[in-house]
Order: sequence, then structure tokens, then C-alpha cells
Amino acid sequence: MKILCIGEALIDMICIDKGKSLSEGNNFLKKPGGAPTNVAAAIAALGGNVELAAKVGNDPFGKQLIQVMNDFGVSTRWMLADDHYFTTFAFVSLMEDGERDFVFNRGADGELTREEVDAIDLTDISIIHFGSATGFLPGPLQAAYQGLLQKALQKDIFLSFDPNYRHLLFKDNQQAFIDQSWNFLAACHFFKVSDEEAMLITGCLTVNDAATQLLEKTKAVFCITLGKEGTLLGFNGITTVIPSIPVQPVDTTGAGDAFVGAVLYQLSELSLASIHALSAVHWKNIITNANKAGARTCEYLGAMEAFKHLNNQIFK
Repeated sequence: MKILCIGEALIDMICIDKGKSLSEGNNFLKKPGGAPTNVAAAIAALGGNVELAAKVGNDPFGKQLIQVMNDFGVSTRWMLADDHYFTTFAFVSLMEDGERDFVFNRGADGELTREEVDAIDLTDISIIHFGSATGFLPGPLQAAYQGLLQKALQKDIFLSFDPNYRHLLFKDNQQAFIDQSWNFLAACHFFKVSDEEAMLITGCLTVNDAATQLLEKTKAVFCITLGKEGTLLGFNGITTVIPSIPVQPVDTTGAGDAFVGAVLYQLSELSLASIHALSAVHWKNIITNANKAGARTCEYLGAMEAFKHLNNQIFK
């Protein structure tokens, strides 16, 4: 089945002075990125059939993003290069433990319009993944997200969602992020959140309480990623923790996107009817494989470089 990912495509400027803040660092490495862009690349690397809807600038960086997606085998017919906006940048500092912080210089990604998204042919699309991050900020992309969600709900399309919360983007308006997240959580069939996101969105003080609320308020299968503690799977009113895969992380950038990409790739190998009939055992196997993809990604610097080492043989 074909998958459509929608959201930001951008350039990550990674500070390679490890352990330095952005203000202290002097050396930066240019890497293609953006959460839904990463998910699309991971799906393609694993062997899936995937398209990406995003807007970039008609500049060297936008052209690089389109070329990289083409090289992975992602269909770029819905990647639009706009002469009026510069490609979005995210400046990233990596700390000693592999975690990262972002500063965004937003450009073309937020200018994807509802009219442009309405033009996407959904005839052969079976799965749509929304990887919000910048998609919940005010502007054309926000309206495009909502429009595609409503359009997809009218069709027999499996919906996936990852909120990708970034404090620097929503520090002055967390409630807008929370409200929009609930809109997608209530509509989708699968979603992935971090432990931090689960507690922020639900207002709970513990992951277990957050999971209980998500079980009560949504009908989706969901995962709460717990870092080295594993992944909490919520399915059919029950939660189970799937163990993580031990690694020495070089860079965690893109690990969550690889996880989501691996879930969606495995689902795309089935029919829609088979997906809705999956048992708890099947879902545990899917999440175990997704943990393997996330772990593999942590072993390399930069998401796209890591995805070159992804293939479906890691599930064996």
C-alpha cells in the first residue's frame, strides 16, 4: 500500500562541536531533515512505497532536499519548490548524551497551502502520516493539515500522527499545540508520542496516567517512547512495555522518525482489513521491529546518513 507523508522539509545545521551550545559552536554540518521527511526516507529505505507532500524554496537547499528524497526512492511529485520563500533551516546542537536542541529559521515549509494539498491525488493512497512539528503553527500549512485530515476521514485511509513537540516553537502557546494534537489523536488510527509529549498533552504527571487517559479518550493504537526503558504500547485497552534495543548513541536525531517509518512500512505490507484485525502479538512484533530501526538510527550522525543503513533485513 502507498503511504503519503505531509509536513516540513528542511535543512538541519548540526553543530559538530559536540557538547557545545549553538552560541559556543563554530562548526556546522548541513543535513537534510524535517520529521515527516525523515519518516518518508525511512519508509523508502526499508522498501516501502511512499510520497512526500512538502514545500521548499527554489534554492540550492530545496533542490538538495528534493534530490535526496529522489535518491531514497521517495516520490517527490508533491514536493513544491517556491520562488518566493527560502528553504527552512533548523540549527541543532548535540550534547554529550546524543540529545539535541533546535532553533528554527522558518521559511518555505510553512507556506504549503490548502489548495496545493487539495490537488494531491489520494486515489491510491492507503496510509497518511501527519508529522506536525511546524504544522501546528499559524499559517498556510496549518490549514493544509486540517484540510487533508478532513478529506482523509471521508475516505478509507489509515491515519498516522506524531506531534513532534518542540518547546522553542510553542513555548508561548502550548495550549494551541495541545488542542490541535487532541484533534488528530481523536481522528487517527495510530500515533506515536514521547513520554514528555504524552504528559504535556494529557496534563498528567506520570506516563502511566497519561497512557490511561489516552486509552480512554482515543480509539487508536498508540506508542509512548520511553528512551532506554523501551516503548509503551497501548492496544485494545491494555498497555505493554516493549524493551528497547541497547546501543551506544552517536546521535538520536531521527530515531523517532525511523521508529514511525518502520511501523508504517510494516503496516503497508498488509491490507487495510488485515491492519484492523491485528492482534496484540502482531502489534508487539511490529513495535519490536520499529525499536530496532530506531536503535540503528542512533548509531550514525544525522538521520539521512543513518537511513542509508536501514533495510528490512534488520527485522530478521
